[in-house]
Amino acid sequence: MLRDISQNLGFAETIAPATLSATTTGNSVDTLGFESAALVISTGAIINAAAFAAKLQDSSDGTNFADVPASLLVGSFPTALPANTVVKQGYLGSNRYLRAVLTLNGGTSLAVAATIVLGSPKVAPVA
Repeated sequence: MLRDISQNLGFAETIAPATLSATTTGNSVDTLGFESAALVISTGAIINAAAFAAKLQDSSDGTNFADVPASLLVGSFPTALPANTVVKQGYLGSNRYLRAVLTLNGGTSLAVAATIVLGSPKVAPVA
C-alpha cells in the first residue's frame, strides 16, 4: 500500500501555465518553513520549433537573484525543453527564494508551466 505524501509537500507556481513566446522570468517563491526544494517544469506543444532553455535562480533577499551553480543542483535540464514532458531539477542551496527562468533561443512558442515543489516541512501537515 502506498503512503500519502500530500501533507508533507508544498507547491508554488513560479511560471503559471501559459504559451510563452519570449524569455520569461518566474515569480519569486519563498521556501521559508521547508528544508528541501525542486523545480518541476511541465511542457505541452512546441510551436514552430521553439527552443527554450531552463534554469533555476536563487536569492537570499527575494530581490537580487543569480543562477544557481551546478554544484548546488541535482539533475540537469535538457539544452532545449522537449514537448509534452515533465522535467525536474533538485536544489541543494540554502538561499530562501527561488525562481525559474525560461530563455527562448529560437522558434516561436511553447506551452509550459513551472512549479517549485517544497519538501521536508518544519511543521507538518502542510496547509
